[in-house]
Amino acid sequence: MDHASDSDPIVIRLREGFDRIALVLRAELWATAGDAGLNPSQAQVLSLLAGRPAGLRPKEIAAHLAVSAASIADTLGALSRKGLVRREPDPSDARAAIVRVTPEGRHLGATAFRASPQVARALASLSPAAQEELLLTQITLIRQLQLAGAIPVQRMCVSCRHFRPHAHPGEASPHHCAFVNAAIGGRDLRLDCGEHDAADPVVQAATWTTFAKGSPTLQAEPSI
Repeated sequence: MDHASDSDPIVIRLREGFDRIALVLRAELWATAGDAGLNPSQAQVLSLLAGRPAGLRPKEIAAHLAVSAASIADTLGALSRKGLVRREPDPSDARAAIVRVTPEGRHLGATAFRASPQVARALASLSPAAQEELLLTQITLIRQLQLAGAIPVQRMCVSCRHFRPHAHPGEASPHHCAFVNAAIGGRDLRLDCGEHDAADPVVQAATWTTFAKGSPTLQAEPSI
């Protein structure tokens, strides 16, 4: 594995910056979870499932949160005993189960997701242009992590079959969402959309190339 970038000072400083922000996020997650009678892992599971009413398999939850199957089993067991999640048969596989949140679990999960007021205030203090550039950078980083297999494919606009990048060139809202049949701008791009329908990998690669080439803050990368 190539570790050349590890010695690049700017890469080290950027990683240090993410660590500082993560410290605040973790501290606020601990506080929010504690107030709800949860631990951080339980709060993260509820937050994930709150946005997925169709539910997820336990192994999918583990992959999204980058934890072991044993760890997620313990967490789900605790949440089930608290009446915050329930297991149901997976209609597509009789040997598997789907985990869904209960109404109370959905409420707690949504509350945990909205936590981190300090980080929210810091982001709100940025100019609109800086906010949009940061969002585009996040999209790029997440995609790189997806390509590396570090995280599952996220429900982002750029991986959705409904997304049409730069369908309206020169307009304030240059992209198009075929699902809602509406133009969308850079600030409207989503990292987690409930209506996401993953495109074929080849289509995703072509979509990304078109998206990146048309963006002044991104560089196109080779299709895979």
